[in-house]
Parts: sequence; structure tokens; C-alpha cells
Amino acid sequence: MFRTPRPLGVAVLAIALATLAACSSGSTGSAGDTAVGALDPDADVTITWWTGQNAEAAELLSSLAREYEADHPNVTIEDSSGASTTEGLLTKLSSGFASDSYPDISYAYGSWATELGRSGKTLDITSNVAEPAVEWEAMPSSATATATVDGVVMGFPALVDNLGLIYNKDLFDAAGLDYPTSDWTWDQFRAAAKALTDVENNIFGTAYPVNGSEDTTWRFWPQLWQNGGAILNEDQTEATFNSQAGVDALEFWRQMTHDDGSVYLDQNGERYGPLFYNGAIGMMISGPWVLYDLKQQDVNYGVAYLPGTNGDHQTISGPDLWVLYDHNDAQRAAATYDFISWLTAPEQDVRWNIAYGNLPLRASETESPEYKKYVKTYPGGGDFFANLDNAVQPRPTVAGYVGLSRAVGTAIDEVLLGDADPQEALDKAAAQADIELAG
Repeated sequence: MFRTPRPLGVAVLAIALATLAACSSGSTGSAGDTAVGALDPDADVTITWWTGQNAEAAELLSSLAREYEADHPNVTIEDSSGASTTEGLLTKLSSGFASDSYPDISYAYGSWATELGRSGKTLDITSNVAEPAVEWEAMPSSATATATVDGVVMGFPALVDNLGLIYNKDLFDAAGLDYPTSDWTWDQFRAAAKALTDVENNIFGTAYPVNGSEDTTWRFWPQLWQNGGAILNEDQTEATFNSQAGVDALEFWRQMTHDDGSVYLDQNGERYGPLFYNGAIGMMISGPWVLYDLKQQDVNYGVAYLPGTNGDHQTISGPDLWVLYDHNDAQRAAATYDFISWLTAPEQDVRWNIAYGNLPLRASETESPEYKKYVKTYPGGGDFFANLDNAVQPRPTVAGYVGLSRAVGTAIDEVLLGDADPQEALDKAAAQADIELAG
């Protein structure tokens, strides 16, 4: 994983997913029709793996691949990053589907799940992950739900995360404020943000990215849920985020921005992190991927759950995936499944995700020496892992989510920049979202 917020730029994603849709058969098939068979140890096989990682992470994953090969001498794993950035993987996959040159395994952001699952190219491992030895149910439900499209499991969670509240202790001390706690309300968050704001010294209480991307949208969903709202109706065919619950959530941020003046609006989407590291922002809503940078920048910080509504501290998880692809070759499919199920088993996950500074995939890993080292090295990592219990709803894995996200991100931008009313903006976004959902 790259050490930056991971939501993908909407324009790039929309183009790539449109291409995927054109290549798609429109179906993943029937869930669990057949299981991937066992690996034949006497038949040589080569599989390709696009890891989607930077050099440091790719080297760690490559070492694990070499270990697997040593134990399975008939299997060769051709691993590479696949593209210069994780975002580039989607474009390369769309081209690969058209030319029949796609890999056996690729890294994928969870927001790509539906389009990849409906491409007609993924491997159905629904029956395989039902085996008790896989411990599928031990992984966060938001992650396993993201790996499942139309009832078909097409891959394994590669990484789990969530949004929490990260705060600068030095700024709180200077303002004489108590540190945030995991039972804070949104009113307490607002009051602290206002008290931390120092216009003369260019210090803001908090920040919000207003670049219309998924980074804008996904941080809106927890407050919608906490207020009792939903993104879509029950059969996931119509937008409902423009309910009173959504309007209240957006109005809250409008008031903080325009009435209190406590919100730094980041129109680039990449400045609020460095500004937080440098002491210009008191609190940011972010995830465990920034802990590495916080440590490198020697920031005196703390971590708490998201503020809550009536005791509800729901957050959102943005799980990433190892997606498995079908090449109509039984031995190749068997090697693909066997390797990724091995890689994501607790014994290897502690040497990949935890070793690299990510959250573990299963609670059982918290007893490991690797996890104990992780929480000592990255203060707040344990809080983020515990916060997975608050990630009870996944983003919808429906075709049209990308367009929906773009519409909501635009609505949030317009309101926080002072160009629209919350109800008006969300109604407009819902109308556009319904068009996207209709296909």
C-alpha cells in the first residue's frame, strides 16, 4: 500500500471502469457453483501477480512469494507492481481484459469491486472460503462483504482500515483543552475545533478535502449512518442519502466551515495531512495508513474513535482486495487460490500487513509478537484495530457507485464552498445517483 490516502481520483476511475463495463459479461455467475480444485504438486504452473505496491512493500511481498515457491517447487509466481501506481492497475486491467492479458491475481481498491466482479473474468471461490480452515468469518465483515459481488466471492481481503480521529496533542495542550476520547460527541468535536482555530497564526481546528473524490464522499457516510440514514434504499436501486439524516450531517459541516471558520478546506485533497504534521491543523479524520508518516514526522499525536451520535460511533472501512482471475485452467486456478489463501493466513499476515504497518486481518493475530511490536511502534494502531468493530456497514458494492460518489462529492464541495444549500445539493446528487444506478 502507498503511504497516502487511497481513494482514487474520480476522473481516472470513471474512465477505467467504463472500459471494464464495455468488456464485461455483466455477470459473475452463480455463487458457489463449483469449488476451485486442489493444487497438483506434480504439474508445473506459472501465475502472475500484480501487487500494486511501492518498492518497499513489493520487496516484502516478493520475499513471501519466494518462500511459497520453495515449499511448492512446481509453482512459479511472476510478481510485479503491475503499474507505477495502484491507481494505474485499474487502467491496465481494463486493457488486459480486452486483450486477454490480465494477471491471475491483482491488488484492487474496494471501490473497484463491483466492476471487477461483473467483468466475467474473476475466479469464483465462494465454496472454498466456506471451509473452516480459511477462517473467513474471522475477518472483518466489511472486508469480506467487499470481496463478494452478487453473492460470489472473487478474492480475499488484502488490507483493512477505517476512519478515526487523530489529534495533535501539542495544539490541545497550548489551547488548554482536554484530549478527545472515544466517547466524544460531534458537538464536543465542533467545540474543540473552534477553540483550536487561530486565524492570525493560520491554525485550523480540523480539515475537509473538497476535491470531489471518494476521499470527500466516504468521510460523509459515517455521520449519515450515525444519524440513522442510509446511502441506498433496501433493494439498492435508489439513493436515500438526501434524507434528513444526510442533510443534518452536511449542515453540521457547513456550520463548522462558515459559522465557526474552523475547517480548512483542502481543494487539492493532499495538503491537510502535511499541514497536520506541521501543527497547522488540530484534528483530522483519517486512518491507520498515516501512522507511518506521523512517526517519521515525530508528531505528538493521539487517536480516538470518530465522534458519535447518541452513543453510535460508526465508522467506515475502505478494505482493499486480492482479486483472483479465471483463465479456464484448473491447475492455474488451484495455484492462484492456494497461494493467496496461504498469504492471507494468520501466519503470513503477521509478516506482511503487521510487519509493514497495516492492521491485521484477524483478531487472533493480536496475540502475536509482531502485533505487540506494531502497537508499540505505531501508537494508535491498537485503537484503529479496535475501531473495526464500529465498521458495521460497507460501502455499497453496486454498479454505479463511482458515479454516485462523484455526485455526492460534488454536492459536499458546493455546500462547504458556499455555493449551495445542503438539501438542494443532496437532492441534485440523489437524482444523478439514480441515473448512475440505473446503468
